[in-house]
Amino acid sequence: MAKILLVDDEPRIVTFLAKGLRRQNYESEFAFDGRQALNLALSRAFDLMVLDLGLPVMDGFDVISSLRASKLSLPVIIITAHSEVDCTRAVELGADDFLHKPFRFSELLPKLQRLLEDEIESA
Repeated sequence: MAKILLVDDEPRIVTFLAKGLRRQNYESEFAFDGRQALNLALSRAFDLMVLDLGLPVMDGFDVISSLRASKLSLPVIIITAHSEVDCTRAVELGADDFLHKPFRFSELLPKLQRLLEDEIESA
């Protein structure tokens, strides 16, 4: 069972994502700020991270930069209300894909599954 780290400072979004992932037989853990997300990602084994850019303490850009600087190849899907320019910047920093808020779980699921399959194939 794949383990997903959900990172967003809005509890309703985390709850929405966790519920959808549970229905698809994925396990999830949560972080509500960037520093907590980075610490979890570096100390535990996750298969993928779903990351908001607008986070307290440490924003999503810094989380991605820190993950990639640590050589952690954890796939990252950005979820954000930020602009296309910010999404492009996040991808340039090392994010694998993105979705604009608001979105449907059915939009996230194929992106998540593709990245998890890619991870399995490259292992």
